[in-house]
Amino acid sequence: MRFHMNGSSDDNEIVAATASAEHMRKFVFNKCNDDERDRDGVGSPETVIERLEIKIPEILQGAYSFYTWPSAPVLAHFLWERRQTLVCKRILELGAGTALPGILAAKCGAQVVLSDNCILPKSLAHIRKSCLANQLQPGVDIDVVGLSWGLLLNSVFRLPPLDLIIAADCFYDPTVFEDIIVTVAFLLERNRGAKFIFTYQERSADWSIEALLKKWKLHASSINMDEIGKQSGVDLLEFMGGHTIHLLEITLADQERVEDLVE
Repeated sequence: MRFHMNGSSDDNEIVAATASAEHMRKFVFNKCNDDERDRDGVGSPETVIERLEIKIPEILQGAYSFYTWPSAPVLAHFLWERRQTLVCKRILELGAGTALPGILAAKCGAQVVLSDNCILPKSLAHIRKSCLANQLQPGVDIDVVGLSWGLLLNSVFRLPPLDLIIAADCFYDPTVFEDIIVTVAFLLERNRGAKFIFTYQERSADWSIEALLKKWKLHASSINMDEIGKQSGVDLLEFMGGHTIHLLEITLADQERVEDLVE
């Protein structure tokens, strides 16, 4: 499993935001009538039979966690097209940032915990702001917690039982790859039957997590993205902005073998 990553960002260097630096970005998720969708797969306003709008505050001059990177709407559309399966599911988003996928899951009826680095209070505050912008009250409708990848602190043990772990573009820096994998391996072992589904953006061909997956007894498989967005009548390439983005699922290696036998 080769990852294409290069470079890193220092979230400790947060630029002070001004009113003019912040803007509200809207993401619209539709369910279009299949019979009336045009030949390009794009639905007109008259064919939309279900709609969800999510508002995300962004600070373009701020650190990377204050901006919605292209991987996030891809994951969000993947979840949206499976929204019936999200109802009452217990979901954790790692490295939530602006939290688009997790907020969408919560709006679709999931019980969601949004997480980001516990030593970055401004990032956690921004997640809460994103929740409030979508009528989700932190601590009531959705939870926001600080976690540190690779460190099994009390906050990790206080997490509720989980059905699904999600993340958008967490593998941005090779120095944190094992920290993420360790955290995911622990959570999957603690919540057997759960899965980790994530998107990542190619940045370099020099990095791979294959050895880490083997070391921590995990299995990864690619998820086909060809149909994502068609239900909403959108072209994911517009969100990708010329980048190559992949969608993967990670499970415990022994869980994968059991599922193979069942199938």
